[in-house]
Amino acid sequence: MRRKIEAAIRAIPRGKVSTYGAVARASGITRGARLVARVLKNDWAIGLPWQRVLGAGGEIKLRGDSAMEQRFRLESEGVRFRGRKVDMKIHEFKFARKRSTRGQK
Repeated sequence: MRRKIEAAIRAIPRGKVSTYGAVARASGITRGARLVARVLKNDWAIGLPWQRVLGAGGEIKLRGDSAMEQRFRLESEGVRFRGRKVDMKIHEFKFARKRSTRGQK
């Protein structure tokens, strides 16, 4: 599961963001937002673009210096904020939907 989560995070392009829940769904994990957060917490140093993953609605869920670092990194990628949240209408990355093979021969 960890590798699927990491692959989904790496798929988010520069200047775009996604949510913990959307990354989980793209990884094939239902209700896995907390698992995504755990992977990021444990593996942030291996080069994942962790700053591109946010809470629902575009909110930075980190606190203190980590939150400031995340915002700085996103702004340096051209991501714009509306108050304390990322403008999701402009910057949200939509993962490609996996095609269902049900009913196909």
